[in-house]
This record gives sequence, structure tokens and C-alpha cells, in this order.
Amino acid sequence: MLNIIELDPKSRLQVNQFIELPFRLYAGTPQWVPPIRLDIRTMLNPKKHPFYQHSQAQAFLALQDDVAVGRIMVLENRLYNQAHQTQQAAFCLLETIEDINVLKALFVAADEWAKSRGLNDMVGPKPMGLGEGYGVLVEGFDLRQMMTMMNYNPPYLPRMLAEIGFEKVVDFVSCQIEVDKFTLPDKIHRVAERVIEKGTIHVRSFRSRRDLRSFGKAIGSVYNEIFIHNWEYYPYTQREIEVAVDTVTMFSDPGLIKVLMDHERVIGFLFAFPDMSDGLKKHKGRLNPISILDLFRKMKKADWVAVNGTGVLPEYYGRGGNALLYAEMEKTVKSRGFKFAEFTQVAESADQMRKDLEVLGGREVKNHRVYRRGVNNKIQQLRESLY
Repeated sequence: MLNIIELDPKSRLQVNQFIELPFRLYAGTPQWVPPIRLDIRTMLNPKKHPFYQHSQAQAFLALQDDVAVGRIMVLENRLYNQAHQTQQAAFCLLETIEDINVLKALFVAADEWAKSRGLNDMVGPKPMGLGEGYGVLVEGFDLRQMMTMMNYNPPYLPRMLAEIGFEKVVDFVSCQIEVDKFTLPDKIHRVAERVIEKGTIHVRSFRSRRDLRSFGKAIGSVYNEIFIHNWEYYPYTQREIEVAVDTVTMFSDPGLIKVLMDHERVIGFLFAFPDMSDGLKKHKGRLNPISILDLFRKMKKADWVAVNGTGVLPEYYGRGGNALLYAEMEKTVKSRGFKFAEFTQVAESADQMRKDLEVLGGREVKNHRVYRRGVNNKIQQLRESLY
């Protein structure tokens, strides 16, 4: 018998069932990269994740004869709704076996939760925090997921979502480039050189995690300014930024993080990360002293680098800020012996970044789609069609 339960974050059994489900579903799937288990556990705990300081969330678990067969988390992001003047519910961490009844039952529960809070749209997958992936994979199933920066799912999931009334909102495309073929047009180099000669705008590099952490507040502030017109924007709180910076500093090579400065003002940034997917798979998402040391070793030997987080304040595009950032990107990617670079999850709404990737020779290889449908008047229809 199929049963949907509201997950109790104090129940060790329920939390473990929620976390373990994808490990079962993707056993033997080489393209899937496990999440860091501690991250999921934190997302389920209102006392630990900064999202709960301004918003609400509820996880649901689908059980069939006491065995987990599906899961979902529903979010009411109040800061997003205030910024966009909407009443939207979002969902994330969606997993299900290939059974339309399980998916329907999960969304009956999700819709009821959303409707009780006056929310009228269900949109997702959307992340709970910075650095997490958007959307359901609809193209690129044969390619490995890039660490935990994006989602992986079976090909049946987008089909089943369409069956219960979900439609596309926006796509997030990921592009790959062979590093030895990554050569910027001469025009970009000339513009970057002129910017440097003027002496006001320069690139700030980092030698240590402590050095990088000291810039966290300034980077977070400019992040909110750069992406204010993006579809997914909402003003991240200082605590959310601090948590994201802690994650970045822990799992990054500081030499691959670049900040663009106008005198002492941060005006842009470039986040690049050595691929640790093999290490995450080897240790099954567990963090302990041994696995962390192994992850750092694998970072130094990585063939792939992920570029996930690039932006310049709009007023600096005409002043060569983006040219200088891309010149620095080329130098950074080539300096460490990487063979391939992946530019992850660029939204359709990020027009300038999409244009820039075309100039850089990026080849679109993965597509993640965010879906939506109305909450009102759907609950009874779904419930009646369950069996």
C-alpha cells in the first residue's frame, strides 16, 4: 500500500530513508554523483539551515509497504515571493520510482501543503540555497553529473511530470569546452589589456582559504546586485551567503577563484572548481577526515574544471569588465593542466552569459528544465486519478 508521510526531522529512520533513496535508485548508474549526505541532512533540519530563518519548507516521503519509493521537499521562499510579487511554491529533492501513482501522490501532498499557505503555483526543481542545481535533466542523460552543482534523474521523470500537467518555465544549459581549444578572440584580449593599462580595474587572486573567506561578505553583496534581474533571483541573506562561502572555501582551490575589483570595490567574480565527482562517488557522499583528504588529492589530479558562478556588474560591461574576466578565465583554466571545462547551469534569462559562451566556443551538452503548474483546482484531479 502506498502511503505519503510528512517527514519528521527528529525521526532518524525517516531522515535516513529520505537520504538513502537516491543511493538505491541510482545504484549502478555511472552518470549519477551522490550528494553530500550532511548537506541533505541539514536541509531537512529547520534549526540548522539558514533558509528557515526567512521561509518554510516541508519534506514528504512516499512509502510502499514501509519501503521508500519517492520523496519531495516543498518550499515557500518568502524572500523570492516578495521580490517577484508572486505566491509561488517551489519543490526540490524530487525522486521517484517509475510509477506515475507515486509521483501523483507526492504532488497531492505537496499541493495541499502549498494551498494551505495561500500559494498558487508549483515550480521546480528549484534549490534551497546557493550553489545547488536547478531543473530536471531533459538532455544529456549519457553524461556524468558535474559534482553536486546540478541534478541527475532518469529519462522517465520529465515525461511523467508532463503527464500530470507540468509545463516548461525556463531551461538551464551546461556547455563543455576542450581546454586546448579554448582560445579567446584577439579582440577580447586587446580590450582586457587596455583595461589593465588604465589601472583602475584589476583581478584579485587568492592564495589561501582564509584570504578568500575574508572577501565573502563583499562577494555576496555584489552577487545580489549582479543577478537582480535574473529569473531565479532573490536577495540572499547574510547568513545564507556565509554558509555558501564556507562551502566554497572548503571545497575549492583558492587559486581558481577570481574577483574583479575597481580600486577597492568588488565588481565581479569567477568561481571555478576542480571536479571531485570521482571522490564523491567513491565515498558515497560521506564526509570524514579520510574522505576529505582523498577529495583534496583528487582535486589536484582532476582533468575537469567546473565554472559555476560568473558575473560582472552591468555598468562594467561597456568598460571591459567582462573581457577582463574572460581573459582571466582562459588563463585560469589553462594554468592547471585541465583537459576539459564545463560551464554549468546558465539560465535562458542570462542573455549576456549565453552570448559570451557562444563566443567562447561552448558546446551545449546538458539541459535542465524548470517546470510549473497551478496548485489550485489540481489537487482533487490528481487524487481522483491515483488508482
